[in-house]
Amino acid sequence: MTDQRWTDPNLQSADGPQEPTLRPRTLDEFVGQSKVKDNLRLFIRAARERDEVLDHVLFYGPPGLGKTTLAGIVAHEMGLEMRLSSGPAFQNTAELVGLLTQQDGASAVFIDEIHRLNRVVEEYLYPAMEDRRIELVVDKGPNARHFQLDLPPFTLLGATTRAGMITAALRSRFGIICHLDFYPAEELAEIITRSAGVLGVAIHADGARELARRSRGTPRIANRLLRRVRDIAQVEGRTVIDRAAADAGLTRLGVDHLGLEDLDRRYLGLIIDHFAGGPVGLQNLAVSLGEESDTLEDVVEPYLIQTGLLKRTPRGREATARAYAHLDLEPPAGTPQGELL
Repeated sequence: MTDQRWTDPNLQSADGPQEPTLRPRTLDEFVGQSKVKDNLRLFIRAARERDEVLDHVLFYGPPGLGKTTLAGIVAHEMGLEMRLSSGPAFQNTAELVGLLTQQDGASAVFIDEIHRLNRVVEEYLYPAMEDRRIELVVDKGPNARHFQLDLPPFTLLGATTRAGMITAALRSRFGIICHLDFYPAEELAEIITRSAGVLGVAIHADGARELARRSRGTPRIANRLLRRVRDIAQVEGRTVIDRAAADAGLTRLGVDHLGLEDLDRRYLGLIIDHFAGGPVGLQNLAVSLGEESDTLEDVVEPYLIQTGLLKRTPRGREATARAYAHLDLEPPAGTPQGELL
């Protein structure tokens, strides 16, 4: 069983009780993703001036960047009640019909991991999104009866980390598509400072910057590390999180100055020590590390590629010169330089 990773961008059980208190409620409170916010603010204003619900919105991007938070903000800014569900939760069409017909008036329906919708269930969404109606078939064979249910106005808010797995038919029915990208350290420091205020934690600007620099460009990771560094600082008798306290706490958690954890370093070290820097196939790495290939591909590799430590090629994975430097090793001639993407 894999140990907990502090820098895993996916939602963990420990995030659940605290996370809602850290979520901003309005676009003005939300830090980062300026282009997305500006577009949403414009579209929301236009819809409200026409006294209509907002067109359907799809948020996509890596985990932990604020897709669910933005969906909640859109519903709040439109003054709509939001009903939450997820793609894997729908086992049959009746469950989708139940969700859509529960509405008394205009509302927002949020479906997380929408790329995992059952294809039969997905097809029921098409007329609902386009014409606000659902067609039902009761009974089978010669006794089959067709009914059409009209739906009140609603905005479908979808979120996915795998936009490429969404069918073209479903994607084309979203009128607004928003891509969320990793955050620069300055914006993460602002998020950390705001979260520290919500949690009642005293933090210096240099402490927030140190946490931001090691949070892999992801607010969820930044907030998780802030809470754990707060715990460590409290037990050690520190009254404020400055750079020294942040560095001490993160070092105790095994998060280095680039935001890498033990699994990240073992992954790079394996490529360098056992496979001469690569190229090497993903399955070989997974077996050697005792990890699932999906974990490596979805959780470990994206940040290593983003920071120029890893190169993914058709022949396999290769460590870059920057990876050798980070592990204090001398790269052989011809090693990829690993420029920042």
